[in-house]
Amino acid sequence: MKGTLGVSLFPPATDLAVFVLRIVVGTSLFLKHGVEKLAHFSAMSAHFPNPIHIGATGSLVAALISDSICSLLVALGLATRWAALYVFCNIAVAWVFVHHFQFFGRTGEHGELIVIYLAAIAAIFLTGGCKFSLDHLLSRDGSSKESRLREPVAAVDRRS
Repeated sequence: MKGTLGVSLFPPATDLAVFVLRIVVGTSLFLKHGVEKLAHFSAMSAHFPNPIHIGATGSLVAALISDSICSLLVALGLATRWAALYVFCNIAVAWVFVHHFQFFGRTGEHGELIVIYLAAIAAIFLTGGCKFSLDHLLSRDGSSKESRLREPVAAVDRRS
């Protein structure tokens, strides 16, 4: 039955899946929200929501860091977990304090997208950058700590 459903036709490609997820989520967040905040910063700063009481401009700067710098870091796989954590916190604050957990109805027009972004960013935070990332490339010995933890026990050198 497994062969007929195509499960065994393709080997697991977790690193490739994380790479695709990082690229899609990071670039779409940057292109839709980061570019908008960069291009219209002065106009948006006058009326941007202030959910954590640091001022409209401060809140816009925090969102700008998330939607421009951190989204690009996620896409590149550089400081992936820290960038994903920052993005997750920013989006969660917006969903809780600005959109009030709205998911359905006329006022919940962005709720579905927010939940999808939260889930994708959480997955990226949990998995890390993968082997197709700048984090992996810049690691000292070419293999990240996360990938060494995933190695089978039999592959570990027992010469100690």
